[in-house]
Parts: sequence; structure tokens; C-alpha cells
Amino acid sequence: MNAKPRGRQFFNNPGPTNIPDRVLRAMDRPVLDFMSDEFLAIQHACHAGVKRVLKTDQTLYMYNASGHGAWEAALANLFSAGDTVLIVETGYFSQSWQEMAVNLGIKVETFAADWRKGADVTKLAERLAKDKAHEIKAVLTVHNETATGMVLPVAEIRRAMDETKHPALLLSEHQSPRSPASTTRWMPGASTSRWAAARRG
Repeated sequence: MNAKPRGRQFFNNPGPTNIPDRVLRAMDRPVLDFMSDEFLAIQHACHAGVKRVLKTDQTLYMYNASGHGAWEAALANLFSAGDTVLIVETGYFSQSWQEMAVNLGIKVETFAADWRKGADVTKLAERLAKDKAHEIKAVLTVHNETATGMVLPVAEIRRAMDETKHPALLLSEHQSPRSPASTTRWMPGASTSRWAAARRG
């Protein structure tokens, strides 16, 4: 047993950021009816706020889960067992997403990259160009790798997909960036800050 006083315990989300007392106190009350006018007003205000943060006018899809829960929802709802996805290696979190896909029966091809420098987008474009049969159904990326601090140039990856005319979806995980640079430019149809799926082509 640790006899040393540890002081006040804080819950830290990625950042880390302490949750203010007023927020903790606000949660200590009955849940609102999700069909009530009061709840809907809060929901609409939250949607508008998130759009401002993400700098997008696109439709948002909110998913109530941990980050890994959103990953699983994206994989399970967009792909079938046996489909092939290409995941760009960035570090621990790209590995974790890869393992989840494999566990769901999805075939995963890893585009190897240096965890400190990131992917070579030119080589990635060459790989996509070789996929004449369009077996790759999606390119999975981690925008900012929390474990290494490496930021992936997702806009360049989107451009490479467009230039090679590859119809794969682009999925990008956004956990640790507070506010990614305008996603509208490279993620048409971007959804949540945890993961986003762009339209084909």
C-alpha cells in the first residue's frame, strides 16, 4: 500500500486536460429526455460548435463510444470480411487499428513508414496506381499519432488518391489534435473528430 498522500485525483483525457469542477457538477443530475426540446437545443448547439472547431459545413455524425468503439463501428459498417484495406503505418495507434481490422476478418495491407518521419506519399501513390482491380477498399490513416507525436499529411494522401483516380474510401482518425486544419479540403463528408470517412473518389 502506498502511504504517500496522492492529492486530488483527476480524470485526464488526451492532452491531458483536467475536467473542471463545474462540468463534473453539471453531470450530477438526471439525464434529459433525448426527444425533449431542451435536449434538442443542446444537441443542435453542440453540432454547430463542433462544425466551427472542425471548420466544416459538412454533415456531422456523432457516435457515442470510446475512440476504439468508433474505429470498430467504422470497420464493421463499411467493410465485409475478406475486403482489403490499406493502413498507413504511423505508430502504436495505426497498429491497434490494424489488429482490430484483422480480428473482424478484414484483409489488411500495411504501408510501412518511419514512425518519426511518416509515410512517403509518392510511394503510396505508386502503390495505389498498381491496384488496377481496385481491391483496396479504403486507405486508413491516423492524422496525429498520439504515441509518437507524428502528424500525417492527410491532405497529400487525399490528393494522391484523387490523382491516381483510386475509388477507395479515406478514413482518418483524429484523436489528439485539438482542431485539425479545415477537413473540408481533404475529407469531403468528414464526420466525427475521432474518425471520418470520405466519399468515394
